[in-house]
Amino acid sequence: MGVAICGFQHCQLTKKKLSILHNMSCFQRLAFVFLFCFAIDYAFSQTRQLAVDYVNSYIGTAWDRGGGTIPTVGPPYAMTSFTAQTRENIISAMPYIYEDSTIMGFIGTHQPMLWMGDYGYVSVMPVAGDLKVYPNERSLAFKHEDEVVSPYYYSVKMRDREEGMIAAEMASTSRCAILKFEFPKGAPAHIVIQGLNISDSPDPEWLHWISDLNSRKNREEQMEGYISVDLSRNEITGYNPDHMSYNISPQLKNFKGYFVIQFDQPIQTCGTWQHDRINPMTLELKAKKQMGAYASFDMDKTASLSVKVATSFISVEQARENLKREIPGWRLQDIAEQTKNIWEENLETFEIKGVSEEQKRIFYTALYHTMLFPREMSEYGKYYSAFDDKVHFGSHSYTDFSLWDTFRALHPLMVFLQPERTNHMITSMLQSYKEGGRLPMWPNPAETNIMIGTHADNVIADAYVKGLRDYDVELAYEAMRKNALVPPDFDVLTRYSDRENWATTHYEARAGLSYYHSLGYVPQDKTDESVSRTLEYALNDYCVAQMAKALGHTADYERMMEWSKNYKNLYNSETGFMAPRRYDGRWHDRPWEGFTEGGPWTYLFCVMQDVPGLIQLMGGDQAFANRLDSNFINNHYVHENEPGHHYIYLYNYCGQSWKTQELVRKYTRSNYLNAPNGIFGNDDCGQMSAWYIFSTMGFYPVTPASGKYAIGAPQFPEMTMRYRVNGENRSLRIIAENLSDANLYVQEVKLDGKLIETPFLDHQELIQAKELKFTMGNKPKHNWN
Repeated sequence: MGVAICGFQHCQLTKKKLSILHNMSCFQRLAFVFLFCFAIDYAFSQTRQLAVDYVNSYIGTAWDRGGGTIPTVGPPYAMTSFTAQTRENIISAMPYIYEDSTIMGFIGTHQPMLWMGDYGYVSVMPVAGDLKVYPNERSLAFKHEDEVVSPYYYSVKMRDREEGMIAAEMASTSRCAILKFEFPKGAPAHIVIQGLNISDSPDPEWLHWISDLNSRKNREEQMEGYISVDLSRNEITGYNPDHMSYNISPQLKNFKGYFVIQFDQPIQTCGTWQHDRINPMTLELKAKKQMGAYASFDMDKTASLSVKVATSFISVEQARENLKREIPGWRLQDIAEQTKNIWEENLETFEIKGVSEEQKRIFYTALYHTMLFPREMSEYGKYYSAFDDKVHFGSHSYTDFSLWDTFRALHPLMVFLQPERTNHMITSMLQSYKEGGRLPMWPNPAETNIMIGTHADNVIADAYVKGLRDYDVELAYEAMRKNALVPPDFDVLTRYSDRENWATTHYEARAGLSYYHSLGYVPQDKTDESVSRTLEYALNDYCVAQMAKALGHTADYERMMEWSKNYKNLYNSETGFMAPRRYDGRWHDRPWEGFTEGGPWTYLFCVMQDVPGLIQLMGGDQAFANRLDSNFINNHYVHENEPGHHYIYLYNYCGQSWKTQELVRKYTRSNYLNAPNGIFGNDDCGQMSAWYIFSTMGFYPVTPASGKYAIGAPQFPEMTMRYRVNGENRSLRIIAENLSDANLYVQEVKLDGKLIETPFLDHQELIQAKELKFTMGNKPKHNWN
């Protein structure tokens, strides 16, 4: 029988153990049983798989299907992401691609996603035998079976054709990393540092657009890196001013990615390099394009060499301070364990039951991907701002906000899981407003004007409506109001094409806003992406209006709510689609123009703020449902891109919620896999993954700043979400009774025993509840409206 002393339930006492106890005193018996049970319980706890160990860091790293993730190590929202580098990363290619077979370095990267750039990066690479510095020459072969990947630890065995195997390990903190290399015995050992990597090899003629995309010509001419070897300190320091979004950002004369690299063995010889030219015993170099330094070591007494890398956007001295605070010693395993514990604390916010190991890996990897961006920019009370190119005092600075993507599900998920950090991120946005004059759209690290709309408005308003207000609320409203009322500087002078040069745009904000106010829409013959802009500005207006209402700005509220209906001005009742109009009011003769990353089907249902109004515009519930049917049945729906992420949930608004439930089942299973190509489409800084988390829970935030969720269908028999409300710990148990492959339809929903009579949930009621219970069945419920 089980023994239940001090809560230990896992041990069994055999006859042999009982005979030993018989000859002990009472005190000895109690002590023996306690220690025995403690040992068994400890062993049991060590074998229990933690949430962090379900994360499969390979998911999304394949070129196939373009997930755009990397197997980085480091804590949530890390300032610098450390990963093995399998290729030169550029805008359109991440530094690690699963299909690659060689490693050229271990990079501290700041590239957030496939279609955005890196900045201030630095890499290190072990080389055995003859010194090789050029990336293609120093690359070593590897196989995935020789890798260990996790959010907190990475290792790999690389093979040199001439010298044998080099083993590498890596762990990191937010701003620093520690690596350990095992070199072949007897082989000369080198560490090559690359501080700047702007390749001068020409692209194929048909890829000329890649050079333009990466601002290559200007970066080659303007970017000059610096590196220095200090033998007295046994370290290499320098800076990298490169930022790949150079052409579409403001000039950053003071921007630098500083680094400090230290070794646990004394440097024997050293030098610098530029392109494939090596400069022995040259201790300092300023150069453009590809450049760096190297250090060589005497490995007669040991085959092991440890390297620490510290990064900063403030100074070399700050990089040293970051290293002193984050990795003071040389034990790599201590850093890995520390980072593991941080991840476990964040990932154990969810507990899921009744699912397969495969489903756990998919779920916890998705949850992990929702906690990587935006990335920290603050460094212990100071931060560099790319919005005014200066260093400021402050503890809450972030960059790489992919707001066009993440306002939809990622930030609403953070309201539950990261409320304090959400407040800090809004504070960071307001700092950008004070320093640059506008809230961020897509900073990388400076504003790039990528995508359209001012969706910081949505994020702030949604957080405010849901009770998160630990920031300067009045300043937030001032910044949002400016977005809604004040056109950009060159509003009627440029078309604001995608990735247009900063010199001709400055802060884009809501391009075409002058026309939007005077005409009620953005005209396609004046401003690009006019249909998408009109629809998204209407959503932005709705969100700002909710803040205006709450703060007592009634006139602003009424005006912006009127503007939030401007989507109606672009609905062509003859074709049944949103369509571009000209400045003179006529329909444009090319109805497929005017859309962002899509076409007429992509934006047909992009009216999150007024779904009932859209239904009425399209002819009522059944007509609306018919259009939705056509969208999904005829494969117009593209889950791989964000504009349609809420479309699945729109059946709730027209009385056919069972179709939402069918589609949630379909897409949570088909588009999310436990494989390197397991994310269909770019994860876009966690938005794709956040959609999955909400959809498996059984509800989704269709309308930002409304405080409402559309009910879908839970995909797991039971899960518990733990979160905080005003500093108080809460938990919500979500039960899907009778859930099975056949039983995918919701029959009934109860919140703390109260029947939910419509397919919607209220945020304030949800955060006060303890149990959300779904009863599932194999037939649709047709009378839930």
